Amino acid sequence: MRLQVARIGKPHGIRGEVTVQVLTDAPEDRFVPGAVFEVEHPSIKQLTVEGARWNKEILLLAFEELLDRNTAETVRGAKLFIDTEEVEDDSEGWYEHELVDLEARVDDKVVGKVTALRTGNVQDLLVVESTEGHEIYVPFVEDIVPEVNIEGGYIMLTPPAGLFEVNREDGTGENAAGKEA
Repeated sequence: MRLQVARIGKPHGIRGEVTVQVLTDAPEDRFVPGAVFEVEHPSIKQLTVEGARWNKEILLLAFEELLDRNTAETVRGAKLFIDTEEVEDDSEGWYEHELVDLEARVDDKVVGKVTALRTGNVQDLLVVESTEGHEIYVPFVEDIVPEVNIEGGYIMLTPPAGLFEVNREDGTGENAAGKEA
């Protein structure tokens, strides 16, 4: 099974190190020197870890294939995958690749589609593209997302009043309430 374990962020320094958004519960086991990852990127198909270190709560990785900041910038946003047979049966959570493209429904009405999962220290956020084309950040908590139906291709939402207006980015630098984001 192909499993996404990270997304590459911005370059750090001039020697090709990058920040990564960690999407695995065991980063200390996955991101070790010599580990090879498949990369979802047009020109680079795999990356080999040369070094890993934590800078506060941000994981920094150096890859053998990324020798400088300019090269590191070209892989920003790329997803890192591994092939594994050991997939834990984690009935308490989902991987991003399982959630992306699911319909987002409120009262059985389609209101959008999941485009990403943003993991955080306190809580995760689902990124939903509304049917109007706006990006909405939905707290991925049971009260707001009571049902995830992978087989059915949807998530059910019970958003509190105003959630779609307050958490909508409309591209103007302001949220839908007219306040600075």
